[in-house]
Amino acid sequence: MLYHLGFRKTVSHTSLSRANESRDYRIFEGLGIYLIGLVRPMYSKAKLSEITIDNVIYALDSTTISTSIKLAAWALGKYSRGAIKMHTLLDLRGSIPANIHITDGKWHDSNELDMLSPEPFAFYVMDKAYVDFKALFRFHQSQAFWVSRPKENMKFMTIGQMEIPNAKSGIIEDSRIRVTGYKSSKLYPDDMRFVRVYDPDNDTIVDFISNNFEISALEISNLYRHRWDIEVFFKWIKQNIVVKTLWGFSENAVKIHLWTAVIAYLTVARIKADYKSWYSITEVATLIRISALERVELRQLLTKQDLSTNSNQNVKDLSLFDDF
Repeated sequence: MLYHLGFRKTVSHTSLSRANESRDYRIFEGLGIYLIGLVRPMYSKAKLSEITIDNVIYALDSTTISTSIKLAAWALGKYSRGAIKMHTLLDLRGSIPANIHITDGKWHDSNELDMLSPEPFAFYVMDKAYVDFKALFRFHQSQAFWVSRPKENMKFMTIGQMEIPNAKSGIIEDSRIRVTGYKSSKLYPDDMRFVRVYDPDNDTIVDFISNNFEISALEISNLYRHRWDIEVFFKWIKQNIVVKTLWGFSENAVKIHLWTAVIAYLTVARIKADYKSWYSITEVATLIRISALERVELRQLLTKQDLSTNSNQNVKDLSLFDDF
């Protein structure tokens, strides 16, 4: 592949690492941000399964990349180990990142809420690590909606029960609550919604909290189901761009590597949108990779139907509560 691109010698890891020490990561970050602004609107009308609302829907999460603390002294993680976090706000319509923030491993996930400007009427779906009542109340005051899961030690009182229209939907409880902890009640003085759902696949009961009282309880659980989409994004970034092998260990080099991965993903997403391919972004990437040396027109490759590409995907199907 490199030979056909004009490289007559292999590029050593040392040379690449040294080059990434001197290049400014902001060049790659700037290109990534430009592509986010270009690609996101292409997927703004994309539909999500079992979701009826037209609002912008985000999933917020982070992925951790382990590294050597001796090689990457700046990337402190837990237990004196090295770790790098890529915090991602993913637009679930198309699974396109809306914001990327790269930190050391000690940066707590809930701090990321303070880095975001809430978008009115958008939904933010996140796990219980992001339950910071001060930050969530700021989102609430900004007319943004959030969906999460309560921590085990959350204290609250029930103010009233909401109607459950379909007893067969798996919804056990749908109520209006208010937190009662001394500190939490001051940080979040308004009501929130509590939804309890039975998950037949895992034979377990799962609880959700939200500040939205307009959509159905079933839709709240379906919104959280789509939180898995960001895990698929992280898996693709790690496996297909081989992020687990870093091209240098300075903060600058790591940011170049991760932004390069994001740029590659966004480029594939744009190709898919331009050609109106029915394949998923991961399938488009697979087709391009396995056909790189074939003499075939790209549009033809991406618009013909070939079910064999599905066998190349190692992406798990949606399951309602996989993170439990």
